[in-house]
Amino acid sequence: MSDILVGTCSWTDPALVRSGWYPVGRRDAEGRLRHYAERFPVVEADASYYAMPQERISRMWVERTPDGFTFDVKAFSLLTGHPTRESMMPDGMPADARDGGVLDELWSRFAEAIGPLRRAGRLGSVLFQFPPWLRPGARAERVLAQTARRTAGWPVAVEFRHPDWWRAEQSDSTSALLADHGMTAVAVDMAQGLPSSLPPFVTVTSSRLAVVRFHGRSTSWGRGSKEDRFRYAYTPDELTSWAPQLHRLAGQVEQVHVLFNNCCGDASVRAAEQMNRLLRVSHGCA
Repeated sequence: MSDILVGTCSWTDPALVRSGWYPVGRRDAEGRLRHYAERFPVVEADASYYAMPQERISRMWVERTPDGFTFDVKAFSLLTGHPTRESMMPDGMPADARDGGVLDELWSRFAEAIGPLRRAGRLGSVLFQFPPWLRPGARAERVLAQTARRTAGWPVAVEFRHPDWWRAEQSDSTSALLADHGMTAVAVDMAQGLPSSLPPFVTVTSSRLAVVRFHGRSTSWGRGSKEDRFRYAYTPDELTSWAPQLHRLAGQVEQVHVLFNNCCGDASVRAAEQMNRLLRVSHGCA
């Protein structure tokens, strides 16, 4: 069981904070992280997608969590080709991914910001979640090669949002491409049958790490608000069906990260707690 770390894709999501999961007296920034880290061994820091992370914040994260606690950090939006608001750019820099000087500075700042996590052995991976318009092809391969060059020495996980990456006729090529760059392929659980649904494809592309992100199974994926897209409460049967596959992954890699992204009140932490129990039972640790 130590090879499978279960947690959520945020500990600061407003819906979670409002849900009452954090007890009175532990609802400030420090208290929330300490409370979370007492209950889960891993978390995804998603705020770094919206705003450039800061080194001093990473240092505080290390100080406020126990030895062995792991952070997966989501890459800043402009580094993955997503639109980025000018107000989120540091020091008034333009949100222009075509400007080489801007990109060089952003990459440098991002590396500096995650430095404390890397030095403390707390960085599980940097998640590069590429936009749905990045489809398989020569351009995408150049993007991945450039990302690999910029992240040499980092633990990197990649989540594609265009379904073609994991179609039956493409999946082997996608796996080989990520493996060549030493990147972890992120598997997802989500609603099926929608135009933008990602196939539930699980593959190992790095012996170090496997990542499965549970987005919920809302049929509003690809439309509506963030809350509409991710609002979902997993049933015990839905979680139980994943247990054999997660155990198989654990036999192939050094560590598996299972992260819940179904932001609906405390639905993500409740699903993570339930998945932990199910994995213990299925592994004979009850």
